[in-house]
Amino acid sequence: LPEPTRRIRWLTRQEADRLLTNLPPHLAAMTAFSLATGLRRANVTGLQWSQVDLVRRVAWIHPDQAKARRAIPVPLNAEAVVIVRKQLGKHPAYVFSYRGSRITQVNTKAWREALGRAGIEDFRWHDLRHTWASWHVQSGTPLHVLQEMGGWESPEMVRRYAHLSAEHLAPYAERLSALRVVDVGNVPTEIPTGAQ
Repeated sequence: LPEPTRRIRWLTRQEADRLLTNLPPHLAAMTAFSLATGLRRANVTGLQWSQVDLVRRVAWIHPDQAKARRAIPVPLNAEAVVIVRKQLGKHPAYVFSYRGSRITQVNTKAWREALGRAGIEDFRWHDLRHTWASWHVQSGTPLHVLQEMGGWESPEMVRRYAHLSAEHLAPYAERLSALRVVDVGNVPTEIPTGAQ
């Protein structure tokens, strides 16, 4: 399905910290894992122990579980590994559970109340994925790498986040500065007659 072109909603690090502080432990773990991996809601709630290798620090999403119908390798950073290790022994099949049962719903009263207490408005669970992608772009992750990590089918899907980082453009912008020294103290306020 075509993605809407509306704005990308993402959290700052401070907002994310406030949200995690206000969530019950089981939702906080899933939220932090989503922020660390960029996985979609269904991939987090459906993640099974058979899809995780803590030694190699990787998880994988099978093609029938992926939106683009292609397998997605999920590298687990140090934070994700810690989160997953804390889930060991809580459920025999699923990584994330609540009181011994698999979690299927995340848009719960507890989620909405935590958003309210954290002072976060207009935010959905899927926006955690936008946050993950936004943080990556702001940290300098190349868009083609982000596309592979996020399992997006086309580069266009990832380009929605390109505006969040201009660092890669800075060296090109500086090329004009190298051509001449700019003295802003002598800039005329009117264009001389005959100048174009």
